[in-house]
Amino acid sequence: MLTRKQHELLMFIHERLKESGVPPSFDEMKDALDLRSKSGIHRLITALEERGFIRRLPNRARAMEVVRLPDSMSPGLAAPRGKGFAPSVIEGSLGKTQPPAPARSEPEPASGITSIPVMGRIAAGVPIEAIQTHSHTINVPQDMLGRGEHFALEVRGDSMIEAGILDGDTVLIRRTDAAESGDIVVALVDDEEATLKRLRKKGASIALEAANPAYETRIFGPGRVRVQGKLVALFRQY
Repeated sequence: MLTRKQHELLMFIHERLKESGVPPSFDEMKDALDLRSKSGIHRLITALEERGFIRRLPNRARAMEVVRLPDSMSPGLAAPRGKGFAPSVIEGSLGKTQPPAPARSEPEPASGITSIPVMGRIAAGVPIEAIQTHSHTINVPQDMLGRGEHFALEVRGDSMIEAGILDGDTVLIRRTDAAESGDIVVALVDDEEATLKRLRKKGASIALEAANPAYETRIFGPGRVRVQGKLVALFRQY
């Protein structure tokens, strides 16, 4: 699931490629989404590439292709054409409360085991506090948890593969708003995009590092990044 701006940009690029075969320029994308700077477009493109929706082609200026579109396309949602475009919010994005998910019938955990809520997919870009209901639970040994509140997220994408975190893994997160340089955290960027990255403190700025050389380190100024939690463990099904 994408944020509203990510979805708008993806559809704008898709429509432009269908019409002319040439992707839009950064200035055209900035104007279409009514953003003040091209840095916002760069951040959105990086997020779309990281989530596997677009691919930037090497050694070709402005070259990119749409790899896939969202699985669920809301009716009436079209690509932005220019300033003032204000589509309805897609289902599941910010600003729209979701109906409760159907309850799963789950057995009671055994002694020494704690049920941890799985709060969606980290690559969806939905802020943790915006999620109203959890999809299901996983059972975790209590001695793995320590103190504090915990939640889990399903990982989508390959940006952390060199840290041993693969697409499809479930990560266990301890909720906290503090982290040390080098911790792998759930970070909320600009109160809009949640991502799982290694945090580095660089003076007053924060760098979010991928563990995959295909993705660049992203650096943000003061106040733009809020830590939502720290990685405790991960689970993988074979």
